[in-house]
Order: sequence, then structure tokens, then C-alpha cells
Amino acid sequence: MSNNTHFDYIIIGNGLAGLQLALKMASNAFFDNKQIALIDSSKKNVNDKTWSFWETEPSQWNNISHKSWNKASVITSKKTIDLELKPYTYKSIRSIDFYKEAKNRLKQNPNIHFIIDSVKSVKEENDNVFITTKENTFTTSHAFDSRIPENFSEYSKQSISITQHFKGWVIKTKTDVFDDSKVIMMDYRLKDGNQTTFTYVLPFSKTEALVEFTYFTEQLVNDESYDEYIKNYIKEYLKIDSYIIIETETGQIPMTNFPFDKYNTKRITKIGTGGGWVKGSTGYSFKHTEKKVAKIIENIKVNKTPSNNLFKRKYKFYDKVFLKVLKDENHKGEWIFQQFYAKNSVETMFKFLDEESTFFEELKIMWSLSSWSFIKAFLKHFSKTSF
Repeated sequence: MSNNTHFDYIIIGNGLAGLQLALKMASNAFFDNKQIALIDSSKKNVNDKTWSFWETEPSQWNNISHKSWNKASVITSKKTIDLELKPYTYKSIRSIDFYKEAKNRLKQNPNIHFIIDSVKSVKEENDNVFITTKENTFTTSHAFDSRIPENFSEYSKQSISITQHFKGWVIKTKTDVFDDSKVIMMDYRLKDGNQTTFTYVLPFSKTEALVEFTYFTEQLVNDESYDEYIKNYIKEYLKIDSYIIIETETGQIPMTNFPFDKYNTKRITKIGTGGGWVKGSTGYSFKHTEKKVAKIIENIKVNKTPSNNLFKRKYKFYDKVFLKVLKDENHKGEWIFQQFYAKNSVETMFKFLDEESTFFEELKIMWSLSSWSFIKAFLKHFSKTSF
């Protein structure tokens, strides 16, 4: 920890976005003479989540990938869709491995300072940002703030918002039961009523897997509900009677078109979930974070506001249409994802979800999802959107 109270940059939050941003700064010569602080109340020494994503090789994350797969399945009540993922690889990273790797690399840089403290307020005044913590007050030329805006809960009701919420068990068996060459991205056969719910299975080995029950809904559920569905899935669909639970994880991810970007200013940039970096229609964040961090660095180096051009309007529009259908007709989630994965190539789907698709590829996606629900949502929001 440094005794300084002023830093060139302060990053609030040592999660995915904060650490990726710090790593990118530390590896770029432009920031060699800059003092950078990371403030978080947690030491990040617990495995609190699993990030999964797809990418083509080579990758900067290979050394900390817990497991990777070249095959995947999407299972609905009507069909099983088997996917050969090449040229992509689906990967999983345990948060503890990411935290350790990031902190070890950053601590080798004398210009990076870790401060364990709780941020109470962030205020922009003239040419500085004042950050008040439980123990101190710091100033910086620019703050990167991962905290969700205080009025999100109130004003999110004026946006299209649902929540991706889930609980997962990492289970271990005595005998080989899992096909560890393939990930089950979505299995819709087990449902909680007439809602969009699915089970996600990451087989880390033939005897160990993460089994997670996920909701895309407005309302949350109690902890026992997740446990009941995970237990049922393991018994009825995986056909496993004997196992031990070695880890659990839970999460709530906002899927929304809430205007997080409006909270960016000249000297304060909202990042991560608090900056709207989670893709509204899917909840994916890992690779989107990597891209947005790269754009921030590019902006700083050419003396632009860091948040300049972080979002592509057409993809925000597509997300809004998807969210509108899922909010109004939540039961259609299974049909939506069945159409999406059954009627498009892996490359087209992943490029679309990565926001790298061509207009022709986007037309193919839209055609595969064509229904009166999507047409209504499209027409309702198209006139309000400026591309």
C-alpha cells in the first residue's frame, strides 16, 4: 500500500473490469510514469464466480483457463443441437485464478498500488476527482468506477430490465460419469413453471463438473429453489445418485438497456457491470470487458475522453428488442434460443454476440428469430433508435 493520496488514475473495484484495465495499463509504455491505485474492500482471495467465454487462438488467457472445449450442446424440449465450435474454443476461468494472476503481475510494477478500503463517495471538482473512503480521501485526474449507480434500482424500472440469476454446484463423483469433451450451454428440459430457466453444465473432468440452474426473469427466487432444481437435474438428467458438493457459486447479473453510459463524465468513467459492460441480451461480460478496456486505452493515448465510443448503437438496439420480447413473453426464451442456435452457423452466432457481425449476418440472425413478437418489438423501438 502507498502513502500517496494523489494518483494519476484510480480504479475502484478489483473485479474483472478493474483488473483487466490495470493489466492493460501496466503493459503499455504510455503509462510507465503514471501512478495507478486500485481500491477495493476485498482482497479477492476467494473463488466467487466462474467466467466462461469463447475465443479464437492465440489467447492471453490460456495459462489460467481451467478447462476448454471444442464442442457444445443446446438441449430443448424438442431437440438437441450439437455444435462444433471451431474456429472458436469455449473456455472457463475460475475467478480465483484470474485474481491471483492479475495481482501477481501487477505487484511487480512499482507504479501500481493496491488499497484495501471501502469507497464512500466519488466527486468531480474542477480538474480532479475526490474519492472518499472509510479511512482516507484520495484525489485523481481520472477515476474508473465499477460501482453500480446509486439510482439504478429506482430508474431501472423505466428501462427494459430482467435479471440473470443463478446458483451452481461443483460436484465430484467417484466414477467417470461426465463427457468432458463437451459443454452443455443450455438445457431447457427442466423448468420452473412457464419461465425462461435452463441448466448449464461445465464438465471439468470425467468426475467433476459445475451444474448451474439459471433464470432469465424479473423476479428472484429463494435459495432453496435453485437447490431443488440442481438436485433434480443431477438425478433425473445426469443420472447421478452419488456425489459430493465441493464448491457453490451464486450470482445476479442485470440484463437491461438502462443508460449506464450517461453516468460517464470527462473525469469519471463507469466500468464493468456499473458501466453497462454486461451484454444486455445474454449477460456475457468477459470478452466485452477486454474490448472495452482496449478502447479506453486507445482513447487515453490520443487524448480523448476514455468513454468515447465504447458502445455500438445497433447492438444496443438488438439487445433492446430481445429484452422486450423476453420481458413481455418470458416463456418464449426456450424457443428464442432454439431458433438462434439451430438456424445459424457457430461463426455467425458468435460474431453477432461478440458485436463483430456484418449487416448480412445480422439479417440472418433476425430472420431466424422472425415471429410476431419480434416484429412488434422491432417496430416499436426502431423509430426511437438513431443509428
